[in-house]
Amino acid sequence: MITCPTVRKDLIRYHYNLSTVFYRLLWGPHIHHGLWSGDEPIAQAQIQLTQRLAQEAGVQPGDRILDVGCGMGGSTNHLARQFNCHATGITVSSLQAHWATWSARLRRLTDRANFLCQDVEQAEFEPNSFDVVWSIECTEHLFDKPTFFSRAARWVRPGGRIAICAWLAGDELKSETDRQQVFDVCEGFFCPSLGSAADYVDWLQSAGMEMTATYDWTDSVMRTWEICRDRIRRTGIRHLARLIDQDTVLFLDCFDTILNAYRTGAMRYGCFVAEKPTTSPD
Repeated sequence: MITCPTVRKDLIRYHYNLSTVFYRLLWGPHIHHGLWSGDEPIAQAQIQLTQRLAQEAGVQPGDRILDVGCGMGGSTNHLARQFNCHATGITVSSLQAHWATWSARLRRLTDRANFLCQDVEQAEFEPNSFDVVWSIECTEHLFDKPTFFSRAARWVRPGGRIAICAWLAGDELKSETDRQQVFDVCEGFFCPSLGSAADYVDWLQSAGMEMTATYDWTDSVMRTWEICRDRIRRTGIRHLARLIDQDTVLFLDCFDTILNAYRTGAMRYGCFVAEKPTTSPD
């Protein structure tokens, strides 16, 4: 695991309160990678990632889902609409929570989708209260990942699942250059640490979960950053960022950094699904 001690919780909150508009302009309503199998449009690729994770997690109509790091509510609202689930999104950003709530209202989903502005590392939920704890590209921002997975395992009912998509440090960082690439991504994208695929499996299993699926989707999601980088160059949005906040400029400049880290193997993109046993071990 690569750690970045300069990242603070208040910086993460500030970043998303300030930069969500940039995410929306550059990428769309889903703040996560697209998943490509061919030349699909961006919006379709984003939905495909959500749909694939739902498939792997075995999401069923009526499931109670906790969406950790819900962003603007893209996946939360999709699950509520597409699967008729009861979905709760949680985010540290007050702007995102308001945005997601209004998005649910516009889609007439308020009976199935609700949103909380809370730090999930401090939040409390009743044991066994969810069928699925779901997170797409949020666990990177958590400071105590093993403890989060232990708590999430308590929130999931027996037979329920934890479904995660995450940016990863490569399993074998062979050089100081590789490690520096991952560190630069952590610093530029406000990640206190990036774990490897092996770390995620260990955290889930240590929490008492049983792995049902692990995937490396790096090659299928990498196009995300090529598109975002090219859009920045074409639109001149970096000049707008200069008027707002220097950290936002640095954030935009890091798009090449993460793309290069994927290309060299210093970073990977993983999917993990684990199930809570229906009976306690002897």
